Amino acid sequence: MRLVQVVVPAGKRETILAELEERGIDYVVTDETGSQGYTGVVYFPLPTQAVEDVLDALREAGLERDAYTVVVDAETVVSTKFEELQERYEADESEDRIAREEITAKATDLAPKLGPFLVMTVVSAVVAAAGLLLDSPAVVVGSMVIAPLIGPAMATSVGTVIDDREMFLRGVKLQAIGFGAAVAAAAGFAFLARTVHLVPPLSPAELLSIGQIRERLTPDFLSLAVALAAGVAGAFSLSSGVSTALVGVMIAAALVPPTAVIGIGLAWGLPTTVVGSTVLVLVNFLSINLAALAVLWYQGYRPEHWFRLSEARSATLKRIAVLAVAIAVLSVFLGGVTYSSYQHGQFEETTRMEVQDTFESGEYAALSLVDVEVTYARTPSPISPPDRVVLTVGRPDGTTYPDLAETLKREINAATGYDVAVQVRFVEIQTAGGDVTPATDATAALVRPTRGPTAAG
Repeated sequence: MRLVQVVVPAGKRETILAELEERGIDYVVTDETGSQGYTGVVYFPLPTQAVEDVLDALREAGLERDAYTVVVDAETVVSTKFEELQERYEADESEDRIAREEITAKATDLAPKLGPFLVMTVVSAVVAAAGLLLDSPAVVVGSMVIAPLIGPAMATSVGTVIDDREMFLRGVKLQAIGFGAAVAAAAGFAFLARTVHLVPPLSPAELLSIGQIRERLTPDFLSLAVALAAGVAGAFSLSSGVSTALVGVMIAAALVPPTAVIGIGLAWGLPTTVVGSTVLVLVNFLSINLAALAVLWYQGYRPEHWFRLSEARSATLKRIAVLAVAIAVLSVFLGGVTYSSYQHGQFEETTRMEVQDTFESGEYAALSLVDVEVTYARTPSPISPPDRVVLTVGRPDGTTYPDLAETLKREINAATGYDVAVQVRFVEIQTAGGDVTPATDATAALVRPTRGPTAAG
């Protein structure tokens, strides 16, 4: 519910009050002395969905467009007329949104001044980099909470649909500056941490094996879905008038950690990591803006003046097209990663099935598969072929299987089409009274590939 206060221009009181009477709206008028010829103030409660419609009607009735207007939250309204008015507007679900004036004010508030925005963005990037290097999910989540990233994205979208060029440019500017500042801050912090040994000396392979970093190295279509969902949620939370704090965390989740990974990749000199994470961040930025823009336009937000409607529609459609094309181009990379991930999954599943089938034969029936680990030729490249299969196998105490690695290599290579090295690590199993106790690794056999990977099939 909202309480609306508008100043009444001289000579327009009766017309404005008649419009409120016709719509069944309770009101109170007070005589006031003010500038620019205003003679009174009218107060009236409205359902949230009714604010934009009623203000537009009052402007048509003579209320000046730049008239002093205040819209505030109302906790409770006791009025039979208000209840009837509320039922009438709630029946129209298409109007379940806040007024254009309110969403404009909210978007403006969410886009902070450059100074505070930069400070919070830099701090969130540093915290994210620290959390990634520490492999601490809690610290990474903390970086998302303090990141002020929902405001610029929403300001860009709102500025587009209502044809507010200043708001649009401000949102774009903050997003671009924020991205650059976050990458620089994360890179600087990661370089400092590496130089002064705030973290143990890590090789590139050890760095990229950290769980929180590894999760951001292979952007696929699931990343696109997350970003689009974040944009939709941001737009709906803004237009419904509810708190955007939690949605802001979701948007930050799509942007802050991968941006910090870019900085870490720069500090360790890992171009593949930088490229992959940059693609992920760009896709997320573009998708959030596209989804928010489409949702706000679909909800019916338009410029205040009808003669600017055509210009706003043209700008909105052009920007949606540009965002969609940019996402489509970047999605080629996402598609490659997604397909490669599918192939990796297929290879690992086929390998596991072949090993289990081999162990069902008479010669190897006493063996049991404990674990399968696959390494790839150009880790962490998401499109690299499998390079080695490491199998952990349980065997009875005192038995030996010298030809097992060679046998499994032939079976795996024939089933998958990849010529990979196969390494078998045995763990001895002793059984007494039904208890099974694994021992330490006893034997390792290694068969190296004689040629590179071949085509599947």
